[in-house]
Amino acid sequence: MINAWLGDWPWETVTAINLALCKEKNAAHKPTSDGYEQARKLWEDSRHSRMALRQALEICRRCHKLSPFCFYNGNTFAAVGRTMVQDILLKLSAVHAHAFRSVVGHYIAGTVGDEELEKALAELERHTK
Repeated sequence: MINAWLGDWPWETVTAINLALCKEKNAAHKPTSDGYEQARKLWEDSRHSRMALRQALEICRRCHKLSPFCFYNGNTFAAVGRTMVQDILLKLSAVHAHAFRSVVGHYIAGTVGDEELEKALAELERHTK
């Protein structure tokens, strides 16, 4: 599945998601000095590229690991990733959609690894053909 997965997600939108998450939890929303610019550049340089879904999810994960914001980096990029795959989920049964969405969020947040993502992508391919 080659697509411009990140095309609808300018950095300003990613920042707004983080702001909303921080506001909800009464946490400070501000950029970090170490990771913000690096993550923003990676994101914007990748945003208009057509790529495999796996690559787009990896960019979300890499940006999370760069910690561009003081709080809720994992939640921010997992929210983008889970929303990014919404159209795909419509093609799956409720059970498979829930499982795939969960793996996407957990992969980006770093709580599941490459093997789990590869299995989920293979299962997705099987169910969307």
